[in-house]
Amino acid sequence: MSHYDKHVFFCVNQRPAGEDCCNNHKAQAARDYVKDRVKMLDISTEKNFIRINSAGCLGRCDLGPVLVVYPEAVWYTYVDQSDLDEIIEEHLKNGRVVERLKI
Repeated sequence: MSHYDKHVFFCVNQRPAGEDCCNNHKAQAARDYVKDRVKMLDISTEKNFIRINSAGCLGRCDLGPVLVVYPEAVWYTYVDQSDLDEIIEEHLKNGRVVERLKI
């Protein structure tokens, strides 16, 4: 059993100049935003313990930016904060996969 109910990993890898990578799409800022929103919304509780982490290259840069939510192993891509808000509300808070953002 996982220590966390939801463990979210954001690829924040930065490749050498010119190579596509998640951090070219402001992945670190997206990770920071989600971490702050989860805290602000107070949805990480003893009953629903959520952890937001940075990760190195997750190997899916061609689909980036990417994040993965465990223990379900659901992979997402996102474009903006509204996509991230939808992942927070639907998946992290309510346990429903956001099919339109799933990769």
